[in-house]
Amino acid sequence: MSSIEKTRSISIWIFIVPFTAVNACLLITTQFHSLIDPQYWIFMPFPYIDGGVSISRTARYFPTYLIFKPAMFLTSYLLIIYWLSNKKIIEFFEPNHKHKKKIVFFGVASALALTVHAIFLGVKFDNDLYKLFRRVIMFTFIVFEIVAQAYLVATLLSFKEKIGKYINNNILKIKLYLVSLLIIVAAISIPIISLPGDDFFGFSLKFLKHALEWDYFLGVITFYLLTFFMWKKIN
Repeated sequence: MSSIEKTRSISIWIFIVPFTAVNACLLITTQFHSLIDPQYWIFMPFPYIDGGVSISRTARYFPTYLIFKPAMFLTSYLLIIYWLSNKKIIEFFEPNHKHKKKIVFFGVASALALTVHAIFLGVKFDNDLYKLFRRVIMFTFIVFEIVAQAYLVATLLSFKEKIGKYINNNILKIKLYLVSLLIIVAAISIPIISLPGDDFFGFSLKFLKHALEWDYFLGVITFYLLTFFMWKKIN
């Protein structure tokens, strides 16, 4: 089935492209200081744990934005293809499934939000409305992406008997656990991230916010890595 093969092949690139781009920006910012202006040097090398820098901080200056922006545009394009391919898979097994349109809407909308975020990343405009706009776009991407993933997992589970010979059920269960974890973490962390400033009753939130950003990013794209392993290769 061509839609399954397309979904499987695209999913691995949705993981590889952003993962490689984001970590390349991190390496340049923290290790290859000769390539960037000294004012942008960072010396905390592992933000997944120490939260020493945000993703946007590593990606919005020359030359890292030359890596990040094209990678995000490519990822957005691949995401659109991914969600449309999943629509065809659902239509093959359950033509009138109630979640089909929701999956496409939230999936494609999240991809478009990622494109807008990449376009405006690094654009300097000292205005509160502009800053709010950027936050809303990033929030929209995260929420729509998780909603699309949740609907897709729920849909596949609803007719898992029909797709049994095409998938690894254990991986589908892992995807369910991953999406559930992402929803729980989002529900807990979004109020924290939304707090103004970097201090909360004397406790520094900056490093916590940054670590959450890196780890959540990894969790979101791991969904697509699992997709690659979930669908069996069709000979």
